[in-house]
Amino acid sequence: MSDEGGVAVKRAHDAAARGAWQEAFEFLVQADADGLLGPPDLALLGQVAYAAGDLDTTIEAWERAHAACAQAGERLAAAGAAVRVAMHLLFDTALLAPVRGWLARAEQLLDGEGETPVHAWFAVVRNYERMLSGDVNSAREWARRAIAIGSKCEPAACAIGRVAEARSLILEGDVQRGLALLDEAAVAVVSGDLDPMSTGVVYCELVCALQGLAQYDLAEEWTDAMERWSRTNAIGSLHGRCRVHRAEILRLRGSCTEAEIEALEACEELRPYLRRELGWPLSELGRIRLHKGDIDGAEQALLAAHHAGWDPQPGLALVRLAQGDIAAASASIRDALERPLQVPSKERPPNTDLRRAPLLDAQVEIEIAAGDLDQARAAAAELESIAVRFESKALVASATVANGRLRLAEGDAAGAQQLLADAVQLWSEIGAPYEAALARRALAEALHARGHDDRAALELEAAQSALERIETAPPLSERTAEEPGRAFRREGDYWSVTFDGRTVRMRDLKGMRYLARLLARPGQEFHVLDLVAAERGGTSDAVLGDAGALLDARAKAAYRRRLAEIEEDLEEANAAADVARAAQADAEREFLVRELSRAVGLSGRDRRAGSASERARAAVTRALRQAIARIEEHHPEAGNHLQRAVRTGTYCAYLPDRPTDWKC
Repeated sequence: MSDEGGVAVKRAHDAAARGAWQEAFEFLVQADADGLLGPPDLALLGQVAYAAGDLDTTIEAWERAHAACAQAGERLAAAGAAVRVAMHLLFDTALLAPVRGWLARAEQLLDGEGETPVHAWFAVVRNYERMLSGDVNSAREWARRAIAIGSKCEPAACAIGRVAEARSLILEGDVQRGLALLDEAAVAVVSGDLDPMSTGVVYCELVCALQGLAQYDLAEEWTDAMERWSRTNAIGSLHGRCRVHRAEILRLRGSCTEAEIEALEACEELRPYLRRELGWPLSELGRIRLHKGDIDGAEQALLAAHHAGWDPQPGLALVRLAQGDIAAASASIRDALERPLQVPSKERPPNTDLRRAPLLDAQVEIEIAAGDLDQARAAAAELESIAVRFESKALVASATVANGRLRLAEGDAAGAQQLLADAVQLWSEIGAPYEAALARRALAEALHARGHDDRAALELEAAQSALERIETAPPLSERTAEEPGRAFRREGDYWSVTFDGRTVRMRDLKGMRYLARLLARPGQEFHVLDLVAAERGGTSDAVLGDAGALLDARAKAAYRRRLAEIEEDLEEANAAADVARAAQADAEREFLVRELSRAVGLSGRDRRAGSASERARAAVTRALRQAIARIEEHHPEAGNHLQRAVRTGTYCAYLPDRPTDWKC
């Protein structure tokens, strides 16, 4: 390696030490172009590439570190790198067949070694591979192993293992023990002793566990805590994951305009990281749009989730019902229950009752509309048993509505009235206005059937009013009113920032100029190319250029390596007559083949894409975040507000959580 390359490596280490991930990444790429980095530097490249948003380089760096260590006979280091490859493949690509292959390599290298931190991390990843494959019992055993080894030598792996064991207990129906163990695991997060990546994983898994269980109050508390932490500490995909959780809570609370904004932003932030699991924020976007009455938009989002290899149900079946195609809705929801997809959802893992609960809830409504009361009755009974088993107020409320609708369809209006009145109260206590409104609407039908037309009209009016507030909430730009004491003005080479009566002055930065345009028009979206062009004094056409291939040669090589790993896993599954594993691997192969075909045209020619937009997105995002961080140094309250309210991505916007106007 040249002297210049050595300096670049040193600068990369210095930048990484102070959390300047993009700077560290650029120095390491520069050094790598000069020659192969050593294994420790490759490991650092894997870490900073992830923080900088380059997942392909992250995985490739750890693969190269594994190969270099294995060649040098450093078995433990090679095993550690293999576990890291498996971890990123699991958490970000959701491709479990390659995960199993890399874990097998690590296991061979660890054979004969004593208990080490690598063993603890191996147990963590194996736990999640088992859980996301639907094998909860084995997952719990591996979680316990992570706790046992990690408690001796690797606290982060131990903390994640505790969350994992708690999740297994909950999924098995031992809810109280699971929740108690979650409380214990949370101690590691609030203590601040874990590294940022591990802290984010623990936060995210806590919220996933509570969301999957429909324990919304606790989920909201931990989402708030994760959001506060993520503003300054999140790296990689963690900030985007936090946005999805926030969108889920906002939807539940009836704030669907804000929820849609969060979900869209989550898709933008997660796109560089997630592969199949990008279907998760897309599915949430579909649910939000269903609540808003945007049926076409919901269908678009759910189909996009399906194309990403995700399970779009029960949302897509409910879209068909809303479109009036009852037969298609019925066939769709039955297929989802009879032939469930092995989608590796962390909130609702495969082969679990919590995965079936929302499907059963939708089936009751759909089958009643189809006139098949026997099928609706069976679904309602199963949903009720799940609600009782998991001790969740929201699941009980869902089951109560389902039974109320069933009673009404059977002609028992009095029984329906009592159940639906109980459901309205339950959903109201939970703080879910959309679900409460649907229960009120059904209650109005029961009251009307009993001849209580005045009361029915009151319930129907209340339901319609709530639904209209959710469906027709104006965008933030239409709700903005002037708020005194806020100004953002340029004064020569300085900017004057006034927030809540206090003024600070700072030197000019490019990000300040972008920020001024956003603040001047709250709620309006600006494409990053327009922001760059306006700052340069031209038009967006001036910054357009050839993008190159959708996938470069390195990315295509990585996809083909994944395909080879999937083929190996498929062969092993077929040899072992493991039908579920084979089906999972086959679905993953289909997904990757589709991704490659999207990027490669006829005769193997690369498809081209507009990378100017992607370059501008990265540059504008970086500039805005630097400007906001600088403001936060001088005026913490203003910086905190802007951290929450400024959305970055291909489209940027200022989206305050309350009516706000700046004098710009």
